[in-house]
Amino acid sequence: MSKSALKALSPDLKAHKKRMDKTNMRKMFSKDEKRFAKFSTSIEGMVFDYSKNRIDANVMKSLVKLAKQAGVEDYRDKMFAGEVINGTEKRAVLHTALRNTKGEPVVVDGKDIMPDIQKVLRAMGKFSNAVRSGKYQVTGGKITDVVNIGIGGSDLGPAMVTLALAPYHNGPNCHFVSNVDGADIADTLAKIEPATTLFIIASKTFTTQETMTNANTAREWLRKKLKKKDVGVHFAALSTNLKGTREFGIEDSRTFGFWDWVGGRYSLWGAIGLSIMLAVGPKNFAKILEGAQAADTHFKETKLSDNVPVLMALLGVWNRNILGFATHAVLPYDNRLSRFAAYLQQLDMESNGKRVGMNGKPLKYSSGAVVWGEPGTNGQHAFYQLIHQGTDVIPCDFLIAAKPQENLGDHHALLVANCFAQSEALMVGKTQDEVFKELNASGMDAKDIKKLAPHKVFEGNRPSNTFLYEKLDPKTLGMLIALYEHKVHVQGVIWGLNSYDQWGVELGKALANQLVPLVKGDAKDKSKDASTLGLVDAFHLLQK
Repeated sequence: MSKSALKALSPDLKAHKKRMDKTNMRKMFSKDEKRFAKFSTSIEGMVFDYSKNRIDANVMKSLVKLAKQAGVEDYRDKMFAGEVINGTEKRAVLHTALRNTKGEPVVVDGKDIMPDIQKVLRAMGKFSNAVRSGKYQVTGGKITDVVNIGIGGSDLGPAMVTLALAPYHNGPNCHFVSNVDGADIADTLAKIEPATTLFIIASKTFTTQETMTNANTAREWLRKKLKKKDVGVHFAALSTNLKGTREFGIEDSRTFGFWDWVGGRYSLWGAIGLSIMLAVGPKNFAKILEGAQAADTHFKETKLSDNVPVLMALLGVWNRNILGFATHAVLPYDNRLSRFAAYLQQLDMESNGKRVGMNGKPLKYSSGAVVWGEPGTNGQHAFYQLIHQGTDVIPCDFLIAAKPQENLGDHHALLVANCFAQSEALMVGKTQDEVFKELNASGMDAKDIKKLAPHKVFEGNRPSNTFLYEKLDPKTLGMLIALYEHKVHVQGVIWGLNSYDQWGVELGKALANQLVPLVKGDAKDKSKDASTLGLVDAFHLLQK
C-alpha cells in the first residue's frame, strides 16, 4: 500500500474542489442530459446512482487514480487470498470465505479452510431444521421463541437482518438482548414463555462481560420458572470456548464455532447468523450468502471506475477529506431497514475510526465519518431540516426498492416519490429569486416577502447517492451489506490504516472492570480522578 497516496494526490484533488466550487450540480445537470448515464452503474440489477455528487469526469478520474496508487487492487487480492492484512493482530481477514458458496479453495497457513466452514454451516442447518420442525424440543415441547444474547457484532448483524427480512420469517419468533442494562433482558423475558424458549449465547471467548451477565440471568430465570436446575437444553452457543460452554451446561452438538480471521462486525455470515437461519430457514440464509458472494465477485472482477464499493469509498474520501464533510447519513426508505444505519455505524466507525496508520504514526488527514440515519419519511419530519438547510453539509445514501413486500394502495408510490424528491431537493435547492416569485404569486405583501424569503431559501448542491433495487429479499440484503463492507475496506486502504482491529474499545472495558468493586461498595480506590470518585460517592448517596 502506498502510505502517501492521499497526501500525494491532495493538491490535484484540491484543485478539482476549487473548480467545483465555481459551479453547482443544478448547472451541471442542466448542461449535460447524460449525467445520470455517466455517473451511475449497477450490480445484479441494483442501480447505484452517484450523479448527485459534486463531481465531474475529471474528479472521478483523479479519484480512481488515487485508488490505484493506494494499492486498492493489491490489498483486495491479498484479502481474498488469505494473506495477513490485519497487521496489528497478525491475522488474515476472510469473512468473505463464509459466503464462498461455490466452495472454491481458500488457503490459510497451508490449509484449505472451506471444509471447516462448510461443516459449521451444515451443522447450523441441521440444528435449524430440527428446531423449526419441532424435532428438537425443550421442556415445553417445540420452540416458539429464540433469544439471541450477544453484543456488538454478535447482535447488530443478526438483529438488523431478521428485522429486514421479516416477510420471510417462517420459524420461531426471534428476540435480541445485548445491553447489560437489566431493562433489556427484563423486557424480553416478559414477552416469552420459559418452557418453549431457546437462548443463543453469542460470544467467541464465552467471557464477554455484558453477554455472560445476561446469559447467567437467563439461566437463573429458567431455573426459577421451570423449577429445575438442569436447563441446558434451552441453550445453544456460538463460541470457540468449549470448556466454558460445557461448564455452562451446553452440549457440543449445540455449540457452533468460528475463527480468528472473522471479525465480530463481519460475522453474521457464519455461526453468528444462527438466529437468522432459525427465523428465515437455511434456504433463505443461503440466498443471503449468495447475494454477498455476488458483491464479492463484483468487487474482485469489475474495473475500479465501475466498481460499486470502490466508487462508494472514493466518493466518501472526496466528501470527507477534500470537501470536509464530517458525517454521512444512511436513509433507507424501508421501515424494516430501521436497524441498518446502526449496523453500519459499527461496521464503519469501529473499522475506520483510527488516528494512526499501519505504520503506527498519526494520520495527517481525517479518517472515518460519523455514520447515522433513520428510515423513510419519518426522518423527513425529524432531522431533514438540518440536512437541507443546516450549516453543515451532510452527504446521504438513499435506499429504496422498486417492488414493496406489501401491495397496499398508494403507499409505495408515495414512499418512492418522497425518496426521489429528497435527493432532488438536496441537489437543486431553491434560489432567492425562486422564493420571491413563489411568494409574489401567493399574493403576499412585499415587506413580508422580504422578511420571509431568506428562511425559505435552500442552498442545494448537497450530495447524495441512491441505491435502487427490485425488492428487499435475502439475496439483495446480502449484497447490500457486502457492498458496504468492501467500501469500508477500500477507505481503510486509502487512509493507510487497519480496518480490522478495534483497540479503541479496550480501555473503557478495562476501566469498567476496575470500577465494579467501587460501584458495589466492596473497595475504595483514591487513585481515581476527583470526578470519577465524586460520581461514585453520589451514586452511593442516591442509592440510600
